[in-house]
Amino acid sequence: MDIRPIRTEADYKATLKEISALMDTDPELGTPEGDRLDILTTLVQAYEAKHVPITAPDPVEAIKFRMEQSGLSVKDLEPIIGKSNRVYEVLSRKRPLTLAMIRRLHKSLGIPADVLIAESAVG
Repeated sequence: MDIRPIRTEADYKATLKEISALMDTDPELGTPEGDRLDILTTLVQAYEAKHVPITAPDPVEAIKFRMEQSGLSVKDLEPIIGKSNRVYEVLSRKRPLTLAMIRRLHKSLGIPADVLIAESAVG
């Protein structure tokens, strides 16, 4: 089966390429190809856990994502953030989130508070 640890970026990219090729063939579990795919994905997950840091999402992007996920409009955010002009200012990063807004967004939309209190990217 000749599977080696992923130690370098080149190993990582080569393994991702092999995983992609295997996924195109959609191997059955329990077959040699299916087992190879399972082992390679486990190796990639271990490599990524060590070498690919996961950063917290930007607060505004988190709000926009939740809006898209839930089919919400600016009007739907008015009870949480304030009048529509204030919602637009927050979404365009012209106005920072207040503590009260953060609390309401967390409670109403279920966005983690630690995501909402993070520094927003400059728009």
